[in-house]
Amino acid sequence: MEKLYDISLLGVCTILLSTLGIYLSVIILTRICGKRSFSKMSSFDFAMTVAVGSIIATTALSSSVSLVEGAVGLTSVYVLQIAAAFIRRNDKIQSLMDNTPLLLMDGQVILTENLRKARVTEGDLRSCLRAANVKQLSEVKAVVFETTGDISVLHAEKDMDLDLWLMQGVDRS
Repeated sequence: MEKLYDISLLGVCTILLSTLGIYLSVIILTRICGKRSFSKMSSFDFAMTVAVGSIIATTALSSSVSLVEGAVGLTSVYVLQIAAAFIRRNDKIQSLMDNTPLLLMDGQVILTENLRKARVTEGDLRSCLRAANVKQLSEVKAVVFETTGDISVLHAEKDMDLDLWLMQGVDRS
């Protein structure tokens, strides 16, 4: 228990310098590689965010990982992210790597089988509709469970059809 509070000035300085170094590494690599590094557009983007957070914490707090090793780990994760973004340009590979958006509501019709596939409850759906300022189901043109896990609500507009391009690739099952 006494080890819990045991730290030296050298230990504090090491943590501060490691944290500063790895923090600057993240900023530099993000500037080089772009903001996409922390988007949540795919499962690979999510994995990137988790990996970077883990590397930062390990480098800052673990005496077994040096600043250089942490920077190399960060750089590796960023390179993998860039490679994944590059190869996802191929439609076949993208379909293997990414989830398919799923239609949850077609107009006012709730697609209960698709809710089940997405593991979204009707309560979750109602919450998203309220967050999208839907007051009547007649205001809904479509609700899509996106590849990121977000739910998009497309509002029905009088005398305006939904552009089919927006629904391209959405699984209607």
